[in-house]
Amino acid sequence: MILMIKSDIKNRLLLGRNVLQILKIHGIEKKNNNRKICILISLILINLSCLNTRSTLATEEKQELMGEIQKYAEEFSNSKSNDPITQQIPVYQLDDILPTDWAYEALISLRDRYDCLSGYPDNTYRGNRAITRYEFAAAVNACWQTIESFLAESQAELIQQDDLIIIERLIQDFQVEIANLKARTEGLENRVDALEAQQFSTTTKLNGQTIFAVNAGGFDGDRLIDPNGIELADENPQATFLYRVALDFDTSFRGTDLLKLRVDTGSNGFIDNATAVLEPNFGSILDFSKRPPRNDDVGIGRVFYSFQVVKNLSLSIGPLIEALDYIDNNSYADLSFRDFSTENLVYNYVAFPVNGIGGGAILEWNPGGSAFNLRALYIAPDSANPSQNGQGPLPVSIFTLLLYPDGRGSRGLFGFHQGMVEFEYNPSSRFSLRLLYSGGKVFSRNFDAVGVNFEWGFSDKFAVFGRYGYSSYDDTDFGDINPNYWMAGLSGLDVLQEGDRLGVAVGQPFVVDEIGNSTQTNLEVFYNYAVNDNIQISPVLQVVFDPSNQKSNGTIFTGTLRTVFYF
Repeated sequence: MILMIKSDIKNRLLLGRNVLQILKIHGIEKKNNNRKICILISLILINLSCLNTRSTLATEEKQELMGEIQKYAEEFSNSKSNDPITQQIPVYQLDDILPTDWAYEALISLRDRYDCLSGYPDNTYRGNRAITRYEFAAAVNACWQTIESFLAESQAELIQQDDLIIIERLIQDFQVEIANLKARTEGLENRVDALEAQQFSTTTKLNGQTIFAVNAGGFDGDRLIDPNGIELADENPQATFLYRVALDFDTSFRGTDLLKLRVDTGSNGFIDNATAVLEPNFGSILDFSKRPPRNDDVGIGRVFYSFQVVKNLSLSIGPLIEALDYIDNNSYADLSFRDFSTENLVYNYVAFPVNGIGGGAILEWNPGGSAFNLRALYIAPDSANPSQNGQGPLPVSIFTLLLYPDGRGSRGLFGFHQGMVEFEYNPSSRFSLRLLYSGGKVFSRNFDAVGVNFEWGFSDKFAVFGRYGYSSYDDTDFGDINPNYWMAGLSGLDVLQEGDRLGVAVGQPFVVDEIGNSTQTNLEVFYNYAVNDNIQISPVLQVVFDPSNQKSNGTIFTGTLRTVFYF
């Protein structure tokens, strides 16, 4: 095979020599334009063959052929004075071409002198890959157009037709490919024109998510009571089929900023799952079911604008932001539609009395692009309400309403509010440590909380993680209390197949002596099966021991089949 390729290329070299002999016979050796044409023909045939067989020839054979090619290139260079052809991108600026490459001088002749054999839009030449018939047709057509321009400029004796017969045959042989290439190009141009005319926006992208979930559960014993001893249920709830839909319109005006608008809806508030009925106070509900807590109504879930103040410092500000989008994140227990679904297992429960959207701002600083990150957040859940003593529903944690059932207090931007600061140390993709402070006013009473959040991937597939929180809430219905919180778990990635997740976690959301006579414990096991990049199916098992901090309550068991669609 190598001998056949070598023989073919040597025949083309011989054709190049014959072209030069024709020059001498017809006495046009010194006529610059026609000489360009002949040498160009030789170089086309030589280079198209050499570039297609580069990976096949041995080093000695490449050097021999390169010597012949360079001889013709140098002879042409010595005869060239002022080349009228406008250069596009010089060969030396192509990313994958070096002066030491064996075909470098040949490329100089074809591309930079004749603007004939061009590269790809990404500024590469890709000389080590085979050329397709379409690419060959395009190259020959471009070179023929250059030849025609030379012929049009010539004022002297023209080159003989016999000297161009090979190029003419090539044009004829590839007429179909050239026509197809032209038709395909025109078709693409028409499609681009249609897209530009019909596109929604040149600056906005649409991202969407839909969640379907089937949920059912029950409990041991005769009845369940809440932390105040009031009966919650005396029979098991019915199975439910719930949904959530969120559409994000993400707009960027400068490439480094983001204006987000989220439109969302959902089914039956947050009481469309069994644990929301059987244990609603200490975070046993399905977290994704309350984001948003809508009852088939369409609403606005996010409105904010993020931008870079200076390098490594960004600011997000808006009338509808959520603290959990920025603070207390964890790679293994964070997103309830992907990881654990139990609310008190995906964030530090006692540190977020404000658990929902509100007006405010978040400042994020990554000094020098290092492993350290600092975040500071301020949020007011009823920032658009100027009332000094408002009363009514607020996007707060349910335990906040348990502690302060009167629901009274000043609203607006500086009334009911929460401020948070988080320090993160993230030296590698396998380890992160976050320290958290949270404080503010809930229904005109003060609260403070501190927390720690860590994750450690001890292998390529497995990781451990956990959170701890300590808080202080003043003047509650149970007095001044100091609830504790903790959770820990094990997670596996790509265990059965690429893209899947599985996890098990346990935690106690509200450890405090003043409420109930026991401590509630939550356990969850899930497996997230990735059907593809856009569909994930997850069976989820939840178990709640001593729900509502009441020892007399029986154990709760619930199961959920969660399906998430991304688009």
